[in-house]
Amino acid sequence: MVEVKLNQEYIESEFKKELSKRLDQLEGQTLFWDMNELLRQTCMSVNFLKEHFLYEKDFPKYRVGKKWVFPAKEVSEYLLERIKQYPYE
Repeated sequence: MVEVKLNQEYIESEFKKELSKRLDQLEGQTLFWDMNELLRQTCMSVNFLKEHFLYEKDFPKYRVGKKWVFPAKEVSEYLLERIKQYPYE
């Protein structure tokens, strides 16, 4: 006869960790950001983004009607590359 004992607290803790990881992954799968989400994701002000990035011709953005949308993955990659090239002051 085989007896199996489970530690309920351990199982619950591992489940919560895995669930948190999955939710983080889903959050990162947003296809487009609007301006508010762009500001939130980058922790940058609208003035800073406009001054340094938004008006560059290669910054990924699309006009849909009267609204600007930003492809999340492309913007993330673009900003990571550009910020590496930014001079230290």
